[in-house]
Amino acid sequence: MSELDGPYIPADEQPLELTLRAILVGIVLGVLMTAANAYLGLYAGMTVSASIPAAVMSMLILRSMFKDVSILENNAVQTMASAGESLAAGVIFTVPAMLVIGIWVEIQWFPTLAIALLGGLLGTMFTIALRRLFIVEEALPYPEGVACREVLVAGEEGGSGALAIVYALGIGALYGLMVKGFKVVHSEAESAFEVFKTRIYAGMDLSVALLSVGFIVGIRIASFIFLGGVIGYAILVPLVGFLNGWPQSDTLAKGFYTLWLEQVRYVGVGAMVVGGIYTLWSMRKTIFTGLKKSFVQNDSDDEYHLRTEKDLPMKWVAMVCGILVVLTFFFYWYITGSLILSLAGALFLAIVSFFFAAVAGYIAGVVGSSNSPVSGMTIATLLFTVGLVWIVGSYFLGLGQEELMYATLLIAAIVASSAAIAGDVMQDLKTGHMVGATPWRQQIAEIVGVITGAFVIGPTIALLHKAFQISSTACIATNERIVAGVQEPIDTPDGFYNCNDALFAPQAELIGAIVKGAFAGDINLPMVFLGAALAVVLIRLSMPVMSVAIGIYLPLKLSVPIMLGGILSSLAIGSAYLRVDGTLDREPSKEAKQAAYEVESRGVLIGAGFIAGESILGVLIAVLIVLNINLDEVFGINELPQSLSLLFFAWFVGVFLWLATRALPSGGNLGKDILTTASHALKKFVRSFIPNSK
Repeated sequence: MSELDGPYIPADEQPLELTLRAILVGIVLGVLMTAANAYLGLYAGMTVSASIPAAVMSMLILRSMFKDVSILENNAVQTMASAGESLAAGVIFTVPAMLVIGIWVEIQWFPTLAIALLGGLLGTMFTIALRRLFIVEEALPYPEGVACREVLVAGEEGGSGALAIVYALGIGALYGLMVKGFKVVHSEAESAFEVFKTRIYAGMDLSVALLSVGFIVGIRIASFIFLGGVIGYAILVPLVGFLNGWPQSDTLAKGFYTLWLEQVRYVGVGAMVVGGIYTLWSMRKTIFTGLKKSFVQNDSDDEYHLRTEKDLPMKWVAMVCGILVVLTFFFYWYITGSLILSLAGALFLAIVSFFFAAVAGYIAGVVGSSNSPVSGMTIATLLFTVGLVWIVGSYFLGLGQEELMYATLLIAAIVASSAAIAGDVMQDLKTGHMVGATPWRQQIAEIVGVITGAFVIGPTIALLHKAFQISSTACIATNERIVAGVQEPIDTPDGFYNCNDALFAPQAELIGAIVKGAFAGDINLPMVFLGAALAVVLIRLSMPVMSVAIGIYLPLKLSVPIMLGGILSSLAIGSAYLRVDGTLDREPSKEAKQAAYEVESRGVLIGAGFIAGESILGVLIAVLIVLNINLDEVFGINELPQSLSLLFFAWFVGVFLWLATRALPSGGNLGKDILTTASHALKKFVRSFIPNSK
């Protein structure tokens, strides 16, 4: 069934949805997902999307206990559970920076709770106002939202669809267990080569989840993301290395990554800022019309009377947003003690938070919330916030450096939390739109999930900091305080923390360095301006600037599997056209388009299973790590070399393609069809560069 055919549950039906059992299960899963992803984000610098794992676990729990469970109840549960995970991403990228730069010596629960609540609820409210624009009017793909819909529907219907997703889920889980649990193979493969005074890089993240994302979003979006990665890694990094020299590193590839991290990533930040502004400006009429319709609904418009189109009243949403901004003002005033700075900060936050919530919602619609560069938007927020705090706090109020840094991080933390939750809300609402959920009920579930996550995240980070230390920088500072007698020794033989065991917390370290650098006069503005100029060029070329900007910001190794998934999608669809019509040189027939749709739907279903399997294993392995259980050490497993790791990944790619193409019409040879389709696409690509001669 396509999205044009209407929701899975028609608007005139009233199945169980936001029930007490769904709320209770959603809260329990929300607590688990928030805690696990907080650790995973601090340990590895990334989180996993919880929507699909939560949908799978919801079905297992509810259907094992009750017989009359509806698909909308499962959707409500995954909505609540995934909210905490996304909120964790925004908080752990910013709040631990307080420890990195020495403003806090331990996690303070009340400010952390306030940041999570205010940012999470603001992001939710702003996103509710944009639901119709992005999901109904713009019809963005939201790959994880679509994948989650496939999981829910397959679980509801059973049969071959349920069996296929169980197979795919098991295969994805097996892959995740081998790569992340037992560490039999590398999670990535990369290398770099010296050429004259510069370097050439080749690498990819060996993730079947990212491969599945590429299949779901399709070849067009995947290719623009990949183009951004090529601009960043194949052009800008070698150029900067050639002009300024390469940093010292263990391997050439690590030096490549270091230069990208310290220099070129800011080009992506600048491009995203300009791209986000342009995206909102280009859609200003649609945004204005959509908001106007939301606030002033026409009684003659039957669409707004449908159960599946009833949002929370926009007047209530606007009122709650106003209350949250006022509460933010009082929070800033309580923390900083400055009335003027707090007022300026609250007004600034109201504008910037809406902007980045919209940008985050749009980006999640393109690449999914797992790959949405929240830290990049946080960095962009920091750049704006630094300017505001410098003008108001330094020039007008004469505040000290520590007060300026604290105010900057407070504002940025709430905006980051808002942006992080916005992408997740849009993914969930996309799933709800496709399965036939009642928007206002799902939005209430989202609010419950945000509140649950906000109360869990502070104690979780505090526990992790006490057990491991939040980062190496914070660990060194703690040991120095112990030496100075300012802090009590810990219960170890020497009374100190082993900083080799400290969590990585890369985003918090980076953000702390940026804040310190900004107020010490050392910030990488040239690269930000270069990114802004590049975005202007892309806009002039009528290219999707946000997709390319995302590719520049993300490491190239993440773009490669997404591109590979897009290519597989194109080859599978082309094979369907070829088997039905016998040629690719004319417009596909109606029968060929139907066959292609069935292949694409099957691929989305398999991709959903792969994403769910790898994501669930990521969460479970995070729990094992918290319990200090490392499977590779327990079983004494040695990691295979990169070449064998690539072969291992290639086998799973082949399995994915084989499963996804089971829906192809019979009577052809898969290998031959793929070669013919690829050859045709390559010839068409080459011909596009040859001028017409008439």
